[in-house]
Amino acid sequence: MNWSGLESLLSGVNKYSTAFGRIWLSMVFVFRVLVFVVAAQRVWGDESKDFVCNTRQPGCTNICYDHIFPISHIRLWALQLIFVTCPSLMVMAHVKYREGKDAKYVAQHQGSHLYANPGKKRGGLWWTYLLSLVFKAGFDTSFLYILYRIYQGYDLPRLSKCSLDPCPNTVDCFISRPTEKKIFMLFMVVSSAVCIFMCICEMIYLIGKRISKLLRVRHENERLLFAEQHELTNIAPPRSQYRRTDPTLGSQLSLDKKEKINETSVITTL
Repeated sequence: MNWSGLESLLSGVNKYSTAFGRIWLSMVFVFRVLVFVVAAQRVWGDESKDFVCNTRQPGCTNICYDHIFPISHIRLWALQLIFVTCPSLMVMAHVKYREGKDAKYVAQHQGSHLYANPGKKRGGLWWTYLLSLVFKAGFDTSFLYILYRIYQGYDLPRLSKCSLDPCPNTVDCFISRPTEKKIFMLFMVVSSAVCIFMCICEMIYLIGKRISKLLRVRHENERLLFAEQHELTNIAPPRSQYRRTDPTLGSQLSLDKKEKINETSVITTL
């Protein structure tokens, strides 16, 4: 399977992702796709031909192998990676739709834009991004549950018992390199669990940021409404009313007035 095309396609999602989304995408390609392509396929490539049962009954080995391995780990992980990475394409498709819509709006309205930034997570794009996170976490969780139910846990026993027809009796079957395969299986399970955790963290971050923004806008609207209903007036009187007056000024004025009265009386007597 050629994963380079999928990697180049999803690398553009980094432009529209948060920090958690960039970490998730790095983990998917470094710890899952790269390990899957380089190591896991080689480790699990001999699972069928090196599966041995202690019987020579024709068809018994094939029946026992189909019973112990209902689905190949490699094919199950390949499906998981495809399903997990596809929801990111929803975000890219929505952004491309916005860019096309904005281009038509610019052509019809002489340069004015419909979206200031088509890749900004607002409105419908925010919901699309959140829905993609739900899908990614849901797909990873579903495949982990399927793997657990099919193989009755995350373990590979060295010895398996099989008594299905056409086996003549209960036979012992052995797989090649069970310890190495178990290590790779646990690695893929842990990396999937970490990716689920990153998706949950990103959902909490987006929802918390949205709630904080709504509360801030609501508080600002309430403040503006209060200011409109209670028009602010100049509560403080002008500074001229706070000017200090000389306490001796009144007595000085009264003395001057008395001197003027005396002078006028002297003039009249003359």
